Amino acid sequence: MKKFLVVLMVTLSIFSFAKVKIQFWHAMGGDRITLIQNTVNDFMKANPDIEVTVQYVGSYEEILAKTVAALQAGTPPHIVQLNEISTKKMIDSGLIVPVEDLIKKDPTFDKSKLVSQVRNYYSIGGKLYSMPWNSSTPLLFYNKTMFKQAGLDPNKPPKTFSEVIQYSKKLLSKDSKGNITRTGITWNLYSWFFEEWMAEQNKLLVDNNNGRTGPVTKVVFNNDAGLKIFDFWNTLTKEGLMINTKPGDWTAARQLFLSQTVGMLITSTSDVALLLSESKKQGFEIGAAYIPIPDGVQRAGVIPGGGSLWIIKQKNQDEIDASWKLVKYLADVDPQIQWHKGTGYFPVRNDAIDKLQKQDYYKDNPMHYVAIRQLVETIPSYATMGAVVGAFPEIRNAIETAVQKMLNGQLTPQQALEEAEKSANNAIKQYF
Repeated sequence: MKKFLVVLMVTLSIFSFAKVKIQFWHAMGGDRITLIQNTVNDFMKANPDIEVTVQYVGSYEEILAKTVAALQAGTPPHIVQLNEISTKKMIDSGLIVPVEDLIKKDPTFDKSKLVSQVRNYYSIGGKLYSMPWNSSTPLLFYNKTMFKQAGLDPNKPPKTFSEVIQYSKKLLSKDSKGNITRTGITWNLYSWFFEEWMAEQNKLLVDNNNGRTGPVTKVVFNNDAGLKIFDFWNTLTKEGLMINTKPGDWTAARQLFLSQTVGMLITSTSDVALLLSESKKQGFEIGAAYIPIPDGVQRAGVIPGGGSLWIIKQKNQDEIDASWKLVKYLADVDPQIQWHKGTGYFPVRNDAIDKLQKQDYYKDNPMHYVAIRQLVETIPSYATMGAVVGAFPEIRNAIETAVQKMLNGQLTPQQALEEAEKSANNAIKQYF
């Protein structure tokens, strides 16, 4: 009997200290791998009953594909980071636990503290499906040193498309043989920028109020607003004022700017920390500003980009609960501040921003605040809330393919817009 009690006590002891194990898959490479791991390590110290395996899986597309494969194999991850355009596809999948369902059971989390523009993007019908985490907006970065050399005011970045063209002409430099050695601007060939410029004009990307009041049946960007963007892109390219990259090549665009081959770069605010560090090494000063907009347009604002955290359904409720604890922690004030300082992604919480302001952080780091101002000054509308559509990746591909053909001289801007519309609508039909 005594031996039995000892065995029982040991068994109960082991059981009571058994850890709940969860997997967290993300798409952040480079130095961010360590930053994320350190944050999760802090979480595990505070929650010794939870063991988190953090894994860099690759791109958002790779995470989505591998998540589907893992589900089919019966070994799904618990938390996955996906980009904003995966929202409708994840909701339609039926494979997720909406964070709103967990918030309703947890009085310690107040979703009203989330920055409203970000919260609204990931909400459909007022229901929050995933947790905002790495949120960003596009910004214009410019080489102040190069501006001075070209006779431009380093404290007055361009605000409109026509000003970008004017500034780029002044930045343009050629060698004795007529070869371009320096020019105006670059951004990587990515549909996100087209979507942002549509929102800035308060124009929708797809019907039914960007898919927020009904199922999407077609795209609605083949109009004057869309043509202004394609014309701008095409003019800069034809006149040698812009260097284009391969689709989605963020690194190439950054390198063109850091090597001082171009004087301006439109990219994600998540690059702030990297650009600041590298520009200092290269010996030039940079500035940051809101993205330029079409002439004669009242600035409507930008759509939150980046990604969010999704909780995948599990058979074990303890694992879902542990996943929620981690997601909630990653979106908390101090982890968000650490994430913001280490990357440039802005905090998704108002109280985190308030805390930084009280600490005068933005007085010493003004470029970190530009993206926040650009977002909070955004006028709420269906256009600036952003589109939610299942075929979003295919729509982006249709736009990028058409832009490439335009830049290669195969299509006029109007023809490219029409081709993008046709291909995107076919993708929407196939999704259903």
